[in-house]
Amino acid sequence: MSGETTEGEALFAPATARNGAAILDVLRAVLPPAGTVLEVASGTGEHAVRFAAALPHLRWQPSDPDWRALGSIAAHARPAALPNLLLPLELDACAEAWPVARAEAVVCINMIHIAPPAATAGLLAGAGRLLPEGGPLVLYGPFRVSGVHTAESNARFDADLRMRDPEWGVRDLEAVLATAAGHGLHLSERIAMPANNLCVVLRKGGPAAT
Repeated sequence: MSGETTEGEALFAPATARNGAAILDVLRAVLPPAGTVLEVASGTGEHAVRFAAALPHLRWQPSDPDWRALGSIAAHARPAALPNLLLPLELDACAEAWPVARAEAVVCINMIHIAPPAATAGLLAGAGRLLPEGGPLVLYGPFRVSGVHTAESNARFDADLRMRDPEWGVRDLEAVLATAAGHGLHLSERIAMPANNLCVVLRKGGPAAT
């Protein structure tokens, strides 16, 4: 969770203020009309509060493996007092069993490039287990496409990530999609986002998008 500032338990990440509106536009279009949305790697919790407030017809389930993040999510949630924002869960994407019985959608924002490849594999496996037929997994972040960065700034970002941790880095979209297919998840939409990021919408079952 680099770049956060703190006020007590609540953490603040500047990127959430910049990308929240654009991500919300995508979520409005692709999430189901009712049910539970599991957010994996909720980080500071700022997105969870924003999205739960904007999507009152959905139950928003934040989660994170990090105790600081769990405290921050709770700290942001308390003053918001949203009836559809659930208590944060400790959830490690790599775990073979997740502490969630059901979710109609899964959302993961800015995780897979700042986590080891096993976290991406675990996320895709877990979403494949959890989602109903047609349920979406929404990924947001930078990707390489056909092995090429979509912007020079992303190439510099990738190099910085790999210097900080050799297991981090901007992932190849095609490799992510290939792994996803092994868990019954197929590309539905690829949406260009501000700051050279992508929203990648996968759905459980059905043919891959062309």
